[in-house]
Amino acid sequence: MAEQNDAPTAQQLAEACAASMYERDLAVRHLGIAILRVAPGEADLQMSVGETMIQGHNSCHGGYLFTLADSAFAYACNSYDEACVAQGCSIDYIAPGRLGDVLTARATQVSRSGRTSNYDVRIENQHGQLIAVFHGKSYRIRGSVRQLENEA
Repeated sequence: MAEQNDAPTAQQLAEACAASMYERDLAVRHLGIAILRVAPGEADLQMSVGETMIQGHNSCHGGYLFTLADSAFAYACNSYDEACVAQGCSIDYIAPGRLGDVLTARATQVSRSGRTSNYDVRIENQHGQLIAVFHGKSYRIRGSVRQLENEA
């Protein structure tokens, strides 16, 4: 008799982690950031630039761009059901985001070893123009991403 394996696939685990995080992620939901795709070590998130995101130079405030990139980084590094936090992040702004732009942040794992991982995130607008590049280093803490929902 064949033994049945009920363990989720890596993709199913990544999706379950994202769903669990999104349920608790008031900041992302408040900003209207949508999760387009998650996979092990990867995440694509999208945000539309609204009027309240425009700063004095008539472009999207860099803090919102950072938030979008940081959020994609968070969903990517927590996709293994091992709770991770940011250890350090940096961003380079390449071009301005404009009112009405639809921005997509694509986070990709660069390395994963021990308790730390590195991720690169590219933000592009709806025309494929590069808006910003972000690099994040995560640190694995104790606990499961999905178990954290029970502690909230």
